[in-house]
Amino acid sequence: MNDASPRRPRLGEIGLTNFAPYLMNRIMGRYNAGFREEMAEMGLTTPKARALAVLSVVEGPLIRELAVYTVVEQSTLSRVLDQLQADGLIRREVDASDSRAVRVFITEAGRAVFEDLWPHMADAQDRMFRGIPEEERRAFLATLQKMLINIRKHEI
Repeated sequence: MNDASPRRPRLGEIGLTNFAPYLMNRIMGRYNAGFREEMAEMGLTTPKARALAVLSVVEGPLIRELAVYTVVEQSTLSRVLDQLQADGLIRREVDASDSRAVRVFITEAGRAVFEDLWPHMADAQDRMFRGIPEEERRAFLATLQKMLINIRKHEI
């Protein structure tokens, strides 16, 4: 480390509640736990719900793109997609321009399951933002979007 650079405070000095990655992990853990029971009643896990959520708004992504969107390892995602396909919630198609690539699509049954899940997801988000004015909420989301651009490895 360069002696001219300022000393960076250690985690013990700033504390966990001032360390953004810790806060983001805690928030997402509570968000997912907030509707885990509803997911389980629908036969869903967090990775399955994430896949259906993405597929409800992104038309036919490649599996590698879906892995990025869902923040699920591709090997885990492959098993999740096998289960979703067996349940009739998604379908896979070979990409028209690259026979080695596979695109994933939500089926009508999958869309219906997601539509049942969505109110629980929205309620969990509303709980997170309870008491936070709309202006602060918009600023927070804009900050998160900038942070994602700063750290992302993929264009999506």
